[in-house]
Amino acid sequence: MSARHCSTTPDARRAKKPALTKRLRGRMLGLMNEASTKALEYFHQGFNCAQSVFAAFADQVGMSERDALLFSSAFGAGLGRMRGTCGAFSGLCMVAGFCKGNLSGNPEEKEIIFSLTRELAEAFKQKFGTLTCRELLHLDEEMERSARPNERTQAYYDARPCERCVSFCAAKAEELIKQFPKSK
Repeated sequence: MSARHCSTTPDARRAKKPALTKRLRGRMLGLMNEASTKALEYFHQGFNCAQSVFAAFADQVGMSERDALLFSSAFGAGLGRMRGTCGAFSGLCMVAGFCKGNLSGNPEEKEIIFSLTRELAEAFKQKFGTLTCRELLHLDEEMERSARPNERTQAYYDARPCERCVSFCAAKAEELIKQFPKSK
């Protein structure tokens, strides 16, 4: 692990970023559960969509916040900003794995987590129309070849469905945690 990862702690990142915009705070009042709020706080601190969802459940899955953020960091923006499967959905699937994942090569155990993942995917697609980051953001195939993330501005948040995806996935993850408490 590089020194860069060790020196940039979640607390240091929080100190540099406002927790939530006034616009988002106003929308959230009474409308979101605690998990969605926590996930959106991570997102507004500059963490990617996968990190935001997964880190909101770090304590429930037995990980430190730091480890959850590191573990999920490559999954954001459709896996390494390649705009594949939505990172928020990937974060949800990580929580699902902790709740109902398989610990052997047994096909029946694999089928349980695969079936759950498909159910979650259908719910996500029903809500947003697609699982693909590129399609959620209405990007052309040729756009965004760079791995460099966009600057987080109000225009960034306003132009994207990412807040809604993060909130939805965090709410679904919270349902899983409640439905399958410490099942492993």
